[in-house]
Amino acid sequence: MKQTCHVCMHHCSLAPGQRGICLARKNEGGRILCENYGMVTSLALDPIEKKPLNLFHPGSRVLSVGSFGCNLKCPFCQNHEISMADEETAEAVTGLVYLAPEDLARKASECRPAGNIGVAFTYNEPLVGWEYVRDTAKLVKEAGMETVLVTNGLASMEVLEEVLPFIDAMNIDLKGFSGEYYRKLGGDFGTVKAFIARAVKDCHVELTTLIVPGENDGADEMEEEAEWISTLGKEIPLHITCFFPRYRMTDRGATEIGQIYRLAEMAGKYLEHVFVGNC
Repeated sequence: MKQTCHVCMHHCSLAPGQRGICLARKNEGGRILCENYGMVTSLALDPIEKKPLNLFHPGSRVLSVGSFGCNLKCPFCQNHEISMADEETAEAVTGLVYLAPEDLARKASECRPAGNIGVAFTYNEPLVGWEYVRDTAKLVKEAGMETVLVTNGLASMEVLEEVLPFIDAMNIDLKGFSGEYYRKLGGDFGTVKAFIARAVKDCHVELTTLIVPGENDGADEMEEEAEWISTLGKEIPLHITCFFPRYRMTDRGATEIGQIYRLAEMAGKYLEHVFVGNC
């Protein structure tokens, strides 16, 4: 019997044994299960600014963990080896190590002498395996440490409410500011806007927009984006970053640096904190 997954806007209807678009959730015996629970492809102690979070414990480090799977299909994804992978592919490409929530929380505590403040769920889309995020973040916070979520913001409100009580900071990718662009990437513009609007009420949020030449690089679009963000809070940081050819998008060059600074100047008319990155 088919079962519907309600984690994101896709609402995948899955036959027995079938995986969803994210490649991380599966109909197993009539139940939608999270196949990537605790299955780690990447683990690194990163500067917090790499998330990027510039106004949350600046100068600190955070233990960053990633798994496999994503509910978007961005053709320029820099982590496509894991984000576009199912369990078998991830195992073949990077190897998989199972880390129970207790184990990851303990590793985070052990890294405190190196400046670690907690755990960041990142690299792939963490919320396709939201159960692991919730369970681990709860333990990390009980240990007196911080939790960070780096996400595309394309999860349901139900999922957001499950994890939000245990998350201290988020960087949310706001890919662009049009429904057409989100449809190109396999996402939903309304979903990410609702996610951001809810998240800013209960944790520190910074936003990132990667500027892709010919796609989302218009001044009018950036002005609309910055003005909308300002209605949620002029103090919300926005990171405007450069595109470089990668994965399936090698038909154009890198974003012109001058354009990045022009868009940042535009956004600065509405927002107090605008950062340029990846240039």
